[in-house]
Amino acid sequence: MKTKLDYYRIFYETARYSSFTTAAKHLYISQSAISQSIQQLETDLNCILFTRSRRGVTLTNEGKLLFQKVENALQSIEQGETLLARLHHLDSGSLTIAASDTITSHFLLPYLEQFHSAYPNIRIEVANSYSYQMLQLVKEGKAELAFVNMPMADDELCIEPCFEIHDMFVCGPKYDTKASYTWEEISQEPLILLEENSSSRHNLNKQFQNKGISLKPQIEIAAHDLLIRFASIHLGVACVIEEFSKKSLDRGIILPMQLDPPLPARNIGYAYLRNTPLSLAAQTFLKLIKQNNYFQKPL
Repeated sequence: MKTKLDYYRIFYETARYSSFTTAAKHLYISQSAISQSIQQLETDLNCILFTRSRRGVTLTNEGKLLFQKVENALQSIEQGETLLARLHHLDSGSLTIAASDTITSHFLLPYLEQFHSAYPNIRIEVANSYSYQMLQLVKEGKAELAFVNMPMADDELCIEPCFEIHDMFVCGPKYDTKASYTWEEISQEPLILLEENSSSRHNLNKQFQNKGISLKPQIEIAAHDLLIRFASIHLGVACVIEEFSKKSLDRGIILPMQLDPPLPARNIGYAYLRNTPLSLAAQTFLKLIKQNNYFQKPL
């Protein structure tokens, strides 16, 4: 653009009011500044935009053509400013999150409910898959935040912990158990584990491999809640997340099997692009989680 945008604003207001004087009052500048700006614009465009008379000014044919385009452009700018203002106040926009079914239902759901209640005009989208695929969605721009089982690492992403979890082995209430189990002993039980491509299973395999033990489950399934269900009907011993199994443990639907020493704690974390600023909606959602000091009561 070879001409200053301010000149087009002055041209637009002058054409609206058909008066240099009225345009000057509306823009809070002098009439001479209006006249000089219009003259400069006409010089830049090499055409006459207004016909001057004692009654004011009227647009020439060239001026009418330019006015239509300038009016559309300025309206688009104003609409953009309005949209940005609405986004700033979270009156519009979207929040796209990637998370597994388990993390969504047992960890994120209360926060999603609170966020939607506070900002009903923000559209919430949730993509579900395994943690490694969640990270890819963020890298492809298909999700702004991913909530994943840690440990995870990716040079393109920031991955920060937000909730500590503990893996444990459980069985049905009538299962014949001992006071405690070594890692080798628990590996000999009829195990019910998540599928190999889940990050939780990957971490579990790694922990046992570090002790020279290979896990060979009898049953592999995709859903955490089915681990609890299968163990409760005595199909075997399941490895579950304690915080996500609390209700079933409290009701005696499943019983803990003491592992000596216990599995190390790990975290659920959130991931986002390292060099891309988060939207206000995403920042607000994370702030909602942080305000709870990372101590979410799991469902």
